[in-house]
Amino acid sequence: MSITSAIVLYAVLWFMTFLIAIPIRLQTQGDVGEVVPGTHAGAPEHHYLKLKAKITTAAAAVMWAILFWIITSGAITVRDFDWFNVMTPLTSEADGTGG
Repeated sequence: MSITSAIVLYAVLWFMTFLIAIPIRLQTQGDVGEVVPGTHAGAPEHHYLKLKAKITTAAAAVMWAILFWIITSGAITVRDFDWFNVMTPLTSEADGTGG
């Protein structure tokens, strides 16, 4: 895996995790009971974005490390997802067995 691929993988994981974490424990102005005139009752009162960003960074780092190990170790390859046998079979020269 190249450095660019590793960075892109981390960025995708981070943003996906962050978008999942944003609505967790969100308190709206309607929940608190203090709606500011001119705003919607669903507008956030307490969003805790800094804490969610820190938690997201740690969670994405753990997921990235697991996926990085899976990809670089070859534990799961593209051929594992060839359920319809579309890919050409590996020859002994291509798979490195030499036999």
